Amino acid sequence: MGTAEAQGRLWGAAARDWADLAEPVQAPFFEAALDALGIESGTRLLDAGCGAGLALVLAARRGAAVTGLDASAGLLAIARERLPEADLREGDLEALPFEDDSFDAVTAFNSVQYAGNPTAALREIKRVARSGRLVAITTWGRPEQCEMRAVLAAIGSLLPPPPPGAGGAFALAAPGALEALVESAGLTAERAIDVPTPYTHHDFETAVRSHLSSGPARRAIDTAGLEAAREVVAAVCAEALQPDGTVTFANMFKVLIARA
Repeated sequence: MGTAEAQGRLWGAAARDWADLAEPVQAPFFEAALDALGIESGTRLLDAGCGAGLALVLAARRGAAVTGLDASAGLLAIARERLPEADLREGDLEALPFEDDSFDAVTAFNSVQYAGNPTAALREIKRVARSGRLVAITTWGRPEQCEMRAVLAAIGSLLPPPPPGAGGAFALAAPGALEALVESAGLTAERAIDVPTPYTHHDFETAVRSHLSSGPARRAIDTAGLEAAREVVAAVCAEALQPDGTVTFANMFKVLIARA
């Protein structure tokens, strides 16, 4: 099974929970990227790794002509419900099914790091973006800035050890790492924006369901079973439970603006 196929299966396993519970908390960095790219009426935008399409919904509200690609058929089905007129395709970041110079702007929200070859994925993003136009690549901030590291560590405890040299969720968070990757693909890094993005859910059970809907969590479920995955995620959520019953993990995300 190829990287895109495997990731598509994992991220689509709990697509509705992801779309309803997990994706909405990412709106702050969606909006920050759209602001930085100057998305407006008539902008031709590609979201590479569009998931259930919330970022595209926000862009369409600004008047953009939106296109999305994702590896998950389950998430794309929800995106099509939200955006029935949009061009939404299932595919691989490393082989984008679009012609050269097709888009005025491209976004990639926490998607490039899941490609088998992130540099190849970024080269494809450069290819389909119009020369000189902007792209936005978003990743986790530094581990010490992200309380979600506890959830990711809990999930990781159920998985086999990563291969030597694998950087994990925060591989691109090290100073200069994302910039170096982007430059290696022929893009020109221009500026980085730190976006506070708290993951807040209104009650404990919703938080647990949300965090169990991610691709890594579904892999942990495949490996160790739902009961074991739920147990470790619930334990971390219990530590983040607030007096008002909400569960909050404070995080920082990095939005890198680069030029094609």
